[in-house]
Amino acid sequence: TALPKLNELSARKLLGQWMFEKLMKMTFYGQFVAGEDHNSIKPLIRKNEAFGVGAVLDYSVEEDLTQEEAEKKEMDSCVSEAEKESPGADHREKKYKAHRQFGDRRGGVISARTYFYADEAKCDMQMETFINCIKASGGASNDGFSAIKMTALGRPQFLLQFSEVLVKWRRFFNFLSAQQGKSQMTVLEQKLELEQLKESLTELGVGAKDDIENWFTGEKLGLSGTIDLLDWNSLINDTTKISNLLMVPNLQTGHLEPLLNIFTEEEERQMKRMLQRVDILAKHAVENGVRLMVDAEQTYFQPAISRLTLEMQRKFNREKPVIFNTYQCYLKEAYDNVTLDVELSRREGWYFGAKLVRGAYMYQERARAKEIGYEDPINPDYEATNRMYHKCLEYVLEEIEHSRKANVMVATHNEDTVKFTLDKMNEMGLSPTENKVYFGQLLGMCDQISFPLGQAGFPVYKYVPYGPVNEVIPYLSRRAQENRGIMKRSQRERSLLWKELRRRLLAGQIIYKPVY
Repeated sequence: TALPKLNELSARKLLGQWMFEKLMKMTFYGQFVAGEDHNSIKPLIRKNEAFGVGAVLDYSVEEDLTQEEAEKKEMDSCVSEAEKESPGADHREKKYKAHRQFGDRRGGVISARTYFYADEAKCDMQMETFINCIKASGGASNDGFSAIKMTALGRPQFLLQFSEVLVKWRRFFNFLSAQQGKSQMTVLEQKLELEQLKESLTELGVGAKDDIENWFTGEKLGLSGTIDLLDWNSLINDTTKISNLLMVPNLQTGHLEPLLNIFTEEEERQMKRMLQRVDILAKHAVENGVRLMVDAEQTYFQPAISRLTLEMQRKFNREKPVIFNTYQCYLKEAYDNVTLDVELSRREGWYFGAKLVRGAYMYQERARAKEIGYEDPINPDYEATNRMYHKCLEYVLEEIEHSRKANVMVATHNEDTVKFTLDKMNEMGLSPTENKVYFGQLLGMCDQISFPLGQAGFPVYKYVPYGPVNEVIPYLSRRAQENRGIMKRSQRERSLLWKELRRRLLAGQIIYKPVY
């Protein structure tokens, strides 16, 4: 980001603040950002709505930090007091620990905005910004969305730690599954025989026999005589003291151990406050009739983000889909994640809400895995990611066909994926008026996909960034880099524009009137 920043400073110096802002609004800012605040964005939202295109509001202000400042903030906020006092004493996995060389999470990331933790007051401010965004969404349209990011709402140390716990418990389930000779089955087919499982856990010394007996006597747990991964996941639910969540099985000693030797009272409070902020936002979304999209982030945060989003869905998606989770289809585990969450919604009877994306952190994820030394979480190539996207999408569409309780946003600029979705909807008899399948693109991009879909009556949404000119410069500089990479696509857009212009001239219809 150093070069765009240098150019921006020179341009501002040369033109003066007023002229610089004017020029930005006439060019780049005007193309990719809707306006400075929730009032100035209303005309654009109304204009788009006239063409059948809705909005996902996204307040895109970012701190303009140097790489050094970003790295310092990340290390300060991702390392616990216990780790600072005695580094290496805890058996933490390197994937779920902060590493200075990857501390600036903006590196190699183009389309996603990044938050760095300063303190709890800053998180409260960011929560207020999201609340204003939710209110603006409710005021600007009848069926809007608002986007939020978990890393804006609390200290990322908790996301790292909770992710590690979830992954270790899942790995423990896989270990026990292999013991029962079931490792070749799909994730949802792996069912552990209850009595055999209790024996294994007792032999491993994970707990006393009575304790283990109590684990599996919940409401529905163990009644079938088997335990699958969803039953297993529900064991990690004791939220009375959040540090109790952070217990992991040690396969060497066979005991349950705390992930960290000590948690300070302040760390305990920080974890609770993050969960409270998420809860407050969900309540505001319900009150304002707005759906909340939780953005996906890096794989070392994502298990925790997905789990927290799932807990919100269980609570707030009882009557309709309010909370939407984001699934990154460039991940090798994307299909497993989608199928598990759909199955849980089916069992518990709530509305499943998903946004499917390909993913924004590929280069950074690959570099980090290679340098730090763990398995690359990303699919081997673009074709594999496309196959994964279509596989996940088809699964959710089949669930919609089956129960009409699932909902999906197909967030893509890929025309083939849009055609694939339309063909599947047609095959399955899913009408666009049922409002179960939505399409999403970024403001200023791929209008040749969004507007024809909107005019044809399909629910389609633009991700609408907004914020003051000076404060969205980091976002715009990334958009500039992204557009350099998709100039090939713009050639096709230009030819479509010329074709449409010719059609209008011949039809004597220069100003196009929407059908809405």
